[in-house]
Amino acid sequence: MNKTIFEQMGGTYTVQGDYCLPDLTLPIEEERPIGVWAQRRLRYLKQHHKILYYNLLTSGKLQSHLADVEEEAQTLFLRLLKQYAEREGVTEQLKAENPMKWVRMMNNIRERVNEVVNAEMIFI
Repeated sequence: MNKTIFEQMGGTYTVQGDYCLPDLTLPIEEERPIGVWAQRRLRYLKQHHKILYYNLLTSGKLQSHLADVEEEAQTLFLRLLKQYAEREGVTEQLKAENPMKWVRMMNNIRERVNEVVNAEMIFI
């Protein structure tokens, strides 16, 4: 019997009843931690960009993509947070003098930076 192209390329089959099913596995990916930014990106890809999600998943690049997004988004978030705080005069002195105002201003800055990171890194 002639070998199929799948068998010629090193593939194997498992017999299940009357059927021969190919033994398929996903490529092994390196494990890197993902956080909130990567989880948001993953949810966005699953819901709105299914083709890209499945292409990354089946090529074995999904985890590395998510880890890269996590690193870049976290770096952007911290950089923008610092820049906005400096520009708006949110300092340690303000924190010591008026802690409630400092918290209010920092929460406002954090939410704006969160929106920027989502728009530029996550939901694209």
